[in-house]
Amino acid sequence: MKFLDRAPRFLFFTGKGGVGKTSIACATAIRLADAGRQVLLVSTDPASNVGQVFSVNIGNRITAIPAVNGLAALEIDPQAAAQAYRDRILGPVRGVLPDGVVKGIEEQLSGACTTEIAAFDEFTALLTDSALTAGYDHIVFDTAPTGHTIRLLQLPGAWSGFLETGKGDASCLGPLAGLAKQRSQYKQAVEALADPMRSRLILVARAQHSTLWEVARTHEELEAIGLSQQYLLINGILPARETAQDSLATALYRREQRALAEIPQALAALPIDRIELKPFNLVGLAALRQLLCAAAPVSTRSEGIRSTIQAPNLSKLVDEIAADGHGLVMLMGKGGVGKTTLAAAVAVELARRGLPVHLTTSDPAAHLSETLDGALDHLSVSRIDPHAETERYRQHVLASKGAKLDAAGRALLEEDLRSPCTEEIAVFQAFSRIIREAGKKFVVMDTAPTGHTLLLLDATGAYHREVSRQMDSSTHFLTPMMQLQDPKQTKVILVTLAETTPVLEAVNLQADLRRAGIEPWAWVINNCIAANVVHSPLLRQRAANEIPEIEAVAKRHAQRYAVVPLLADEPVGVRRLLALTGGNGLDALNITIPTEQ
Repeated sequence: MKFLDRAPRFLFFTGKGGVGKTSIACATAIRLADAGRQVLLVSTDPASNVGQVFSVNIGNRITAIPAVNGLAALEIDPQAAAQAYRDRILGPVRGVLPDGVVKGIEEQLSGACTTEIAAFDEFTALLTDSALTAGYDHIVFDTAPTGHTIRLLQLPGAWSGFLETGKGDASCLGPLAGLAKQRSQYKQAVEALADPMRSRLILVARAQHSTLWEVARTHEELEAIGLSQQYLLINGILPARETAQDSLATALYRREQRALAEIPQALAALPIDRIELKPFNLVGLAALRQLLCAAAPVSTRSEGIRSTIQAPNLSKLVDEIAADGHGLVMLMGKGGVGKTTLAAAVAVELARRGLPVHLTTSDPAAHLSETLDGALDHLSVSRIDPHAETERYRQHVLASKGAKLDAAGRALLEEDLRSPCTEEIAVFQAFSRIIREAGKKFVVMDTAPTGHTLLLLDATGAYHREVSRQMDSSTHFLTPMMQLQDPKQTKVILVTLAETTPVLEAVNLQADLRRAGIEPWAWVINNCIAANVVHSPLLRQRAANEIPEIEAVAKRHAQRYAVVPLLADEPVGVRRLLALTGGNGLDALNITIPTEQ
């Protein structure tokens, strides 16, 4: 593997959600540790599942992996980091400043932006604090999905500049005087990230047009902020030997090869590694040790699994959704499970029935227009653009609050609005505006990957708590969180794949939503191989692996669910999107994995 040649101290794995970053980061850490190095594996993803991969409870502390000599791991827990951050800021002022002032600072530190900054503090400490990392030869970072990673890696420079010129208080950071000591740490973090002798960034992708073009944008954005030491790793490529006498495998292989042949020029110049699709789930040491090795042919014998499931298709869920006439439909889940495609499919099917639909996304990496590839009566499409919403919010604040200030006060306000926190407020306001439309039409929302979605919901909850505090009991009001909690107004659909890790992450997301008073309405299992008739030994084994996961969703996790088969043709365009909702006229899919002799 080229990306492992003369590996520097810091290795960062990044890319679109669902491409296999965590598995590859874990396999890399094992490979380095097996070679006699001391390795620390770190996840900066709010939706981390490193502990699940190793079957070890890791959490927000450096924890040895018992089965691998020389390997330890750490999951940066955003909530725990935020609490420690608040304690550090508030501790010195309690009992010194008036209670009202302390409470005001505490309110400022309650938002989701503070959570991100706190996690970032821990991230920079690992790059700069020799006392924490002196014993490790390599630190391997399993980073968050692309949009979150870009923001995280840009923060060292952004916050250094903000602290350098900032005056007064920063709304989500606490008193700037308390953060002055962080300037040196942030500066060192920037230097470490940009030093090719110390840091290497591995862009992880799948052999798909949309994923490769997104990785190309990531490459350019990260190169622009000084991260020039980049490698490309294309994961999960279907080998040609699996195409014999299997039409689905042949179609998938051709689709992947076209994407690889048309790889963006910016990526083609990078050192490139390729990993074949494996027949096994990437959980446990045995599987991880095989991930970076050349694949052996899969046996033509199955594992003796025989099962038949009558699985409802997506049209059954759309029937129930359509019966209400209007409402908010939110698709959530791990990045890379197909939320954008399924959101478009649901919206297209509702619009085909003559119902008014607004399809929108809060995912910075979404491609709704490309997925639809056309227009349809009764369907409008939008995207919450963070940059556009931030500028709109800035201009509104300057025109209203800024109009009452003198030149010095306006300059301070403009400085405060350059804080990265401003984007979160602006996106939340756009989210709230769209939610209100659901009282008159269907609003189908393709949300960002899990970690981003939870941050957005946290902002929604903070707004709800603030309104509740200000209103007396006799006043009627409706906040966005109240609408999300009302099953008559909002249907949350969790999207997953029939694989161990995506199902576990959906289970965890469901638990988080329930703690927020939001009950998921349904689950959708997307890209299901077992819903097809396949002859490829590798695809047959992967289909067999899917059966226990489908049964777990059907019997333990979901109130209602649907299965969407993996299609030979990429689901782009209205006609193919309608096929996802069950255009074959069947109410259910027969999923059968027979034993081969």
